[in-house]
Amino acid sequence: MAAAAASQPGVPSQRTALTELSAEQLRALLDDLGQPRYRAQQVMHHLYQRQVEEIGDMSDLPAALRAQLASQFTTAGLQLASTSRSDDGQTIKLLLRATDGQLVEAVSIQEPASSPGRPRHTVCVSSQVGCAMGCQFCASGLDGVSRHLSMGEMIDQVVHVARRCGPISNVVFMGMGEPLANVRQVTATLRQLCDSDSFGFGARRVTVSTVGVVPGIRELANLELPVGLAVSLHAADEVLRARLVPATRRWSLAQVLAAAGDYAASSSRTVTYEYVLLAEINDGARHADQLGALLAQQPAKVNLIPYNPVPELQQFHRPSPARVAEFRRRVAQAGVRVTVRKAKGDEVAAACGQLRRHAHMASADADAPPA
Repeated sequence: MAAAAASQPGVPSQRTALTELSAEQLRALLDDLGQPRYRAQQVMHHLYQRQVEEIGDMSDLPAALRAQLASQFTTAGLQLASTSRSDDGQTIKLLLRATDGQLVEAVSIQEPASSPGRPRHTVCVSSQVGCAMGCQFCASGLDGVSRHLSMGEMIDQVVHVARRCGPISNVVFMGMGEPLANVRQVTATLRQLCDSDSFGFGARRVTVSTVGVVPGIRELANLELPVGLAVSLHAADEVLRARLVPATRRWSLAQVLAAAGDYAASSSRTVTYEYVLLAEINDGARHADQLGALLAQQPAKVNLIPYNPVPELQQFHRPSPARVAEFRRRVAQAGVRVTVRKAKGDEVAAACGQLRRHAHMASADADAPPA
C-alpha cells in the first residue's frame, strides 16, 4: 500500500495523493483504521464522482476520520497550472503541475450530440512526461522523455477534466508518452477507472493507443478488461515505418499484427489502426494500397489523421482534402473499414501529435470556468 512519507525534523511532511491508492488499497487503509467497509465507497464517491478538492469537503465522513486522512493525504498530486481553449470552446487543454515541478498535459474534447446519440466528452490522458518513441512528426517527443507518470497522476488528469469540464463519457490514452512503455502504471490506472466504486467506466469506453509495443500489447491482454486498442501504424512497409517511428524497429509489422490480432480475439474488440497522413511522404496511392493489403484480413478499422502542423517541424505538411479522400477510397476498396478523423484543438496545440511539455500556453487562464 502507498503510504505517506515519514516526516523528518525541519522537513515539511509529504502527503500522498489519495488517487495514488488503488480501490483495494483504499479499502485496506480504512479497514486498518477500524472503519466500516462503506467508508471506502464514500471516499471514492467524493474523489471520482464529486471531484472534491479538499478532504474536509467529504461531509458525510466523521470529522475525526477527515482530520486523520487530511494529516496523511491530499485529494490529488497534480495541480492545475493553466488552461487554454479552442475558439469553438469544444477543446480545452489543461496544463497540470506535478509535485516535482514537471508539467503534464490533458485534453478535454466535447462533441455535440449526433441524433440519436448523446453528447460525447472525451479526456485525452498523458502517460509520460515527454516521449521516447521518437516519431519524427510528433511534438510530444521533441524534448525526449523525463519520466513515467504514476497511476495517481493519470487518474488526476481525469479528475481535473471532470471537475472543470463536466461528466466524461470516454477516456483515451493518447496524450504525451507511449502508454505501453509504462504498462504497469497504465494497467493499474485502467483497473481504477473501471472499478465500480471509482469512476465506474465500462471498459469499452476506454482506449489505449500504442506505436506497437508488442510486449505491452501482450500484457494488456492479460488484464482481462476489454478496453479498446489503437495501434499507430503510419506506414505499411517496414522501411518507411522505421524512418517515421524509429522505436518500431524493435518489432516487425508481422509481430505487431500478430499481437494485435491476438488481443482482438481475446477481447472481442476490433483493433483501430491510426495512420497520420503526411503530404508526399505516406499519402500516395501506393501507400494506400499497401495499407489496404496489409489489413484486409485483420479484425481492423483504420482511422486516417490528416497531419496537424507543428511549428518546430516545418518539413511535414497536411495533405490536401482531395488526397485524403483518394487515400480513404483506395483503403476502403480493399475491404477495410476506414474513417477520417476531424481535426480538434489545432489552435491550442491539443490536436494529435501536438502535445508537448512547456510552461506557457496561449490564452492561458487558470481560474476562469470553461466556455
